[in-house]
Amino acid sequence: MKPGIRRLIEELRGARVLVVHPRDAEGDALLDQLKRIGCNVRGIWPPPVELPNDVDTVFHLVETAETPAFIASASEGGPTFVAIVDYENPTVLRRLLDSNAHGVINKPIRPFGILSSLVLARSMRGYTRRLESKVQKLEETLKARRDVDKAVKILVTLKRVSEAEAYELIRSQATQKRLSMAEVATTIIGAQDVMAGLGLIDER
Repeated sequence: MKPGIRRLIEELRGARVLVVHPRDAEGDALLDQLKRIGCNVRGIWPPPVELPNDVDTVFHLVETAETPAFIASASEGGPTFVAIVDYENPTVLRRLLDSNAHGVINKPIRPFGILSSLVLARSMRGYTRRLESKVQKLEETLKARRDVDKAVKILVTLKRVSEAEAYELIRSQATQKRLSMAEVATTIIGAQDVMAGLGLIDER
């Protein structure tokens, strides 16, 4: 077994799973199978007003898509979300697409396939989180670059130096203060805004 797969399966032991499904034979079958897998699982019905803070995976019946718990489960920052589908029609399919579910299990619920669905869903959620983190870092990098460029232009105007000299001033100050160049740039931009607000300089 590959290390990545082994790690995913090991992480299931102790996973905090919430099952939002009626307490019927199928709901009990899902709960029992998740317990056999090693998850820390509990069921709830009717759907709660809000999700508990201590769950990292939610199985939710799609037909109750208008509940706050469903909306919270399907949110971008929410837990791993596995949709339970009873039947397929345009409304259910639309709700399924809107939910951005990481996995799907179909009714009637049977033990076979639940482990695969859970592993795939948690792997997909981990992948999307890594993508979200990369996007956030990229946005922060781009913002930092824009701030540095803006601060360079401010120094060029105020100190009448070249862009290369202004950039070096920011870099030198960052080194001396043990700050990032973006932090120094933000300080320069903020100082310019304050001075312009006081009428001390002409903001252009």
